Amino acid sequence: MPEEENTEALSLEGQETPSLGRKKKLIIIIASVVLLSGIAIGSYFLFFSGDDATAAEQIEAQVPDEVTKQAVFTTYVAMPRPFVFNVQDGKRDRLVQIKVQLMVHSDENAELAKKHTPLLEGTLVRVFGAATVEQLRSPAGKSQLRIHALEALNEATSKVENKAIIDAVLFTGFVLQ
Repeated sequence: MPEEENTEALSLEGQETPSLGRKKKLIIIIASVVLLSGIAIGSYFLFFSGDDATAAEQIEAQVPDEVTKQAVFTTYVAMPRPFVFNVQDGKRDRLVQIKVQLMVHSDENAELAKKHTPLLEGTLVRVFGAATVEQLRSPAGKSQLRIHALEALNEATSKVENKAIIDAVLFTGFVLQ
């Protein structure tokens, strides 16, 4: 018995097992195929990309300037505190915590959002406080809540600044206990 263990140990130390050799070959083949595919795709775009205009210039020509400006100046304004509130679920209270960031499309709107943080927080508290447990549990309900919050925020900022400054409401943290 001891001799069999020694021969087995020697064969494992000195040589690769057949399955390890096959796995290495398979990995090398897959890596080669991926590398050659990348080279082929890259050379296609390099040699057959068209006229003197680059791909970026072609895209810019198709996209209106207004959309390009908005995409370049997208900023996110984080609400300073998460919103924590209770929601009635039958006879039981559920604790909800929502972290919110607001997407705006200019530095001016970002500054206005920061300036009116108390107004925005108060509006979000009102909107979130009206939510039901069913709404907070389902993805469709959360999406509806974000849309309702966006409408309420833009209504509030329109009264103060005469324009809607928020483009999207994002939930960056959502806990329902």
